[in-house]
Amino acid sequence: MTTTPSTSPDTVDVLVVGAGPTGLLLAGDLAAQGLSVTLVERRPHGISNVTRAFAVHARTLELLDARGLADELVGAGTPLSSIRFFGRLSLDLSGLRTRFPFVLIAPQYEVERLLERRARTAGVRFRHETRLTSLHQSPASDTVTAGLREADGGTSTIDARYLVGTDGVRSQVREVLGLPFPGVSVIRSLVLADVRLAKEPPGVLTVDGDGDAFAFIAPFGDGWFRVMGWDRGHQPADSTPADLEELRGVVRRALGTDYGMHDARWISRFHSDERQVPAYRTGRVFLAGDAAHVHSPAGGQGMNTGLQDAANLSWKLAAVLRGHTASPEALLDSYHEERHPVGAQVLRSSGALIRLAMAKGPLQRAARTAATTLLSHVRPASGKVIGMVSGLAISYAAPRGTHPLTLRRAPDLSLREGRLHQLLRGGTFTLVTPADTPTPATPTPLTHAHWKDGRTTTLLVRPDGYIAWASERPDPAALQAALTR
Repeated sequence: MTTTPSTSPDTVDVLVVGAGPTGLLLAGDLAAQGLSVTLVERRPHGISNVTRAFAVHARTLELLDARGLADELVGAGTPLSSIRFFGRLSLDLSGLRTRFPFVLIAPQYEVERLLERRARTAGVRFRHETRLTSLHQSPASDTVTAGLREADGGTSTIDARYLVGTDGVRSQVREVLGLPFPGVSVIRSLVLADVRLAKEPPGVLTVDGDGDAFAFIAPFGDGWFRVMGWDRGHQPADSTPADLEELRGVVRRALGTDYGMHDARWISRFHSDERQVPAYRTGRVFLAGDAAHVHSPAGGQGMNTGLQDAANLSWKLAAVLRGHTASPEALLDSYHEERHPVGAQVLRSSGALIRLAMAKGPLQRAARTAATTLLSHVRPASGKVIGMVSGLAISYAAPRGTHPLTLRRAPDLSLREGRLHQLLRGGTFTLVTPADTPTPATPTPLTHAHWKDGRTTTLLVRPDGYIAWASERPDPAALQAALTR
């Protein structure tokens, strides 16, 4: 087929490559700030139910709440106030200090549906069945040029001020940049299927293992169940076809029953890696989500970490593109500085969980028993795990000498003007002050809210819900300096 190159490339503020949850949230955030955004996706349009993510954790729900989407998603899922692993370890989420003291069991396609609707409403331009083929950025240029190939073989180019790769573990953006993706395969030959069950499991989320096999079952909510199984003694290549009888056998060994699974509508085999790109930023190109880090499905943190990447990056790109920062390069560099350590931590925590599930031999199983007993009965230990898995305990490294609240998550404060997460829906910084504080002059958009009570702490909250600056009794000059910075 003859290809037809474009003679007049489009120019946009941001080109996002990959229309999974990470890309959809990022694109929607940017477009909501009045920026021109194009999102390219190699798949045809349509939300697929072939999805691996089911867990939406509390911190992610808070981010969706700040976009007006959380309540609708909660209505489409099943809240789970505790998570049980290996038949012994139970993590109680009901005490989390948030509007969402649970993990929401909701398939990824429900998250994508809401985020795509928001992105389209905000004005994101979608180009499906379009593949990235090349990238070019010059130090002397203020744009990055992307080469694209359409489904009919036609080619085009598009210029963007910035480009973000959210195109998954096999990221073409990462490959074209020539970036390494170091790591290891942590588990091979996982079998994944959507099935009907003759008998539903007693819990919403079912996961257990005996060291040589483990299984996971979660509901779609429409009579279908996602089942995943692994057998230490049978680990063929990913290309080897999987069948329902193989999965039944694995589930029976791990759970004691296969719940009468039947009528698989989809079944496949895959492997799970632990990998992380060394740099989340290369000039005007950024990586987020699975394009930047990938890990085992244990703990259900993959999609959540990607969405939190997007929330961190989107407001920084918007601030730079709208001229609302005096230090654009430092602000953009802070995306890697803040999110790379989080990605590394998720690799460690999910890796620890999957290795507990795969424990073999009496010594390893004894260690697993000891670890699960500790986490089940020692509150500080279990609280730390719950805080990290839920995302509520994630904070960023603050400069020496700053207020203890700096770069920590702001809870959903009840303020005179409304809940904090409602106020964050405008996509701006929110200044929280005592009731008698006048609104300061600032060249950038700012939401000013006030404590309902007599508290004197002043908080400057970033659009992603983290505290940028705090003071117990700020003077006007210090506040103005914080706003300017």
